Amino acid sequence: MATLAPPSSSLAFSSPSLKLSQPSLLCSSRLSLSLSSLSQLSTLSPSLSISPSFAAYPICSRRPFTSSFTVKASAAEKKKVLIVNTNSGGHAIIGFYFAKELLGSGHEVSILTVGEESSDKMKKPPFSRFSAVGAWFLLLKEIVGAGGKTIWGSPAELGKVVGGAAFDVVLDNNGKDLDAVRPVVDWAKSAGVKQFLFISSAGIYKLTDELPHVEGDVVKADAGHVGVEKYIAEIFSSWAIFRPQYMIGSGNNKDCEEWFFDRIVRKRPVPIPGSGMQLTNITHARDLSSMLTLAVENPEAASGNIFNCVSDRAVTLDGMAKLCAQAAGLPVEIVHYDPKAVGIDAKKAFPFRNMHFYAEPRAAKEILGWQGTTNLPEDLKERFDEYVKIGRDKKPMKFEIDDKILESLKVPVAA
Repeated sequence: MATLAPPSSSLAFSSPSLKLSQPSLLCSSRLSLSLSSLSQLSTLSPSLSISPSFAAYPICSRRPFTSSFTVKASAAEKKKVLIVNTNSGGHAIIGFYFAKELLGSGHEVSILTVGEESSDKMKKPPFSRFSAVGAWFLLLKEIVGAGGKTIWGSPAELGKVVGGAAFDVVLDNNGKDLDAVRPVVDWAKSAGVKQFLFISSAGIYKLTDELPHVEGDVVKADAGHVGVEKYIAEIFSSWAIFRPQYMIGSGNNKDCEEWFFDRIVRKRPVPIPGSGMQLTNITHARDLSSMLTLAVENPEAASGNIFNCVSDRAVTLDGMAKLCAQAAGLPVEIVHYDPKAVGIDAKKAFPFRNMHFYAEPRAAKEILGWQGTTNLPEDLKERFDEYVKIGRDKKPMKFEIDDKILESLKVPVAA
């Protein structure tokens, strides 16, 4: 196998912004990639299906509209914000960055984390950063140190957990289905909360021959997040939905870039399913938090809208491997394989979807005036420095699934 030198950049796409006719109705056009070019990258759905719309939660045309509507940010009143934060998965980091940005802007913040403060999960980042200053203090201020409040408990008993505290805004960054989120929504409505925000997922979009996914595209009717989005739109007059994809950032507790670093620093081949040219979107958590903060400070503009909470650039799977190698200052050997031929589950063998998974933040740019700052070459350098600082590069690891793949392909691995 040939060894590839670290590249200077990754394959990326960007698109111009479009005008939206109404702030409360998401309708946009999309950037099309030709089917001839996509056919050699991966297999996509051969057809599109249309699901019915309903008044409180419209599914809109993707045709561009001409309008002079613009939103100008102004000094926002200080808000009392409650963040209901998940205790697992990659989304946990969103609540931390959001709280930090809100506090920096002068808002009052309380974070309710699902579970108990004494649990093992609370001893790991990002949760360990909610209270005492630890090894991460050189990177970011602690939530409590910045004036925030932390709470642990069950979202199903939110009224008891927060006592008589009053809030202007609630963000649910925990539930993935209506059973989990309904108690939060119902309590917030009864408590007089003015604005409700929800972290959904760009994974709810249906496969399509036309990329990238934009707000208003058809979603999977049976996806748990969809039911939550609809319910929130029915209950609250001021609401906004955010659909993130993959994210990076200090304190992330779900492997993303670390998966690549683990193999690169140990001089192991990096096995990538398919052609490696599949497009995906990786966003720094600070961009997610800045988008959320704009919604809090511009509630009238954000109200009734869905926002793809993503970077405005895509990267190929091969490009991600090369950028991680560049950040580490090391070469990388990429090996491609067919999961079915090898007999492995790609979901267990690789941290990303084995397909094009790329959305665009058009609504946030047009409606909120949001601008992304994710810079993968630079952000990955910072992440690699942290990777080495915590000693993960020296940690003993097993690569059993990798070894099965490499053995099937007769690719040697250095002892």
